[in-house]
Amino acid sequence: MALAAAFFYLFAGIVVASAFMVIAAKNPVHSVLWLILAFFNAAGLFLLLGAEFLAMILVVVYVGAVAVLFLFVVMMLDVDFAELRQGFLSYLPVGAVIGAVLLVELLLVLTTGLFAPESTAVAQVPIPDDVSNTEAIGQLLYTRYVLFFQLAGMVLLLAMVGAIVLTLRHKAGVKRQDIGAQVARDPATAIEVRKVESGKGI
Repeated sequence: MALAAAFFYLFAGIVVASAFMVIAAKNPVHSVLWLILAFFNAAGLFLLLGAEFLAMILVVVYVGAVAVLFLFVVMMLDVDFAELRQGFLSYLPVGAVIGAVLLVELLLVLTTGLFAPESTAVAQVPIPDDVSNTEAIGQLLYTRYVLFFQLAGMVLLLAMVGAIVLTLRHKAGVKRQDIGAQVARDPATAIEVRKVESGKGI
């Protein structure tokens, strides 16, 4: 029990420190690397809780795909972060309000067990011995929460399309295919007939 508590405080401390460095680092590449470290330690917390499937998903999906994608996007896009930081003070009141709301929500979640201990007892559903962790999550996702699961997929799809549209840049002077112009062509604009005198064609 003491060893598990020691690992919990180790992983939790590194997660909190890494999360702080994500927003404190001036270099965006360093922020992504700190984010990857936070993901790894959060996966360690999931392992301590017995949720090995969530830990593997966190490493494979978030570290292997999302964080690496962030890193490549930050490195490929020529973003002037100094220009982005110029309007920081104008967004400070809105950010303070959102931060206060999130703080209140976290306090409500943490203090729910003190004011309503019966609600935490209802939320804890034991997993049967003959069902693995992965199978139990699959049964919940594809039966009780299938609608929310599909809605989350649609939100992620829209976010992906929006990211592609925002990062797509057309360079001037590069010939690109215009399908609409190709379909709208007629014989009058498709060909040009020229009369060439004999012996002067080549």
